[in-house]
Amino acid sequence: MREFYGYIGRGAPFGPDDGTIAPWATVASLPFAPDIVLPLISYYVYQLQLKNNHPYGFKVTFNLTHPDRSANTFGWISPWHYGLNQGPIILMIENHRTGLLWQWMRDCPYLVAGLQRAGFSGGWL
Repeated sequence: MREFYGYIGRGAPFGPDDGTIAPWATVASLPFAPDIVLPLISYYVYQLQLKNNHPYGFKVTFNLTHPDRSANTFGWISPWHYGLNQGPIILMIENHRTGLLWQWMRDCPYLVAGLQRAGFSGGWL
């Protein structure tokens, strides 16, 4: 049996990673790694211009290594927007700013009891 440890990071365990990045996933990591994510957000907005003329936020995905054979250049930006991506962005920005979501989790007796029953301990439990 073949093991795939280290190959499942993008949710597709078979085949090589093609370099496509979802900006919303980066922003959703803000409370966990602000020193990395804040400069990336700036890069997305000012260098890659992923927000320019897009009233709905970032485009869904981009890939700077994808060849554009028609223009003989590199780089691809998705033409679509998905509203579903905005939820994690809003929640994690607020959590980074105020810690409100994590506070609500800590204050919810049902969530705390469920985590403890599942075997979690330490940290804020």
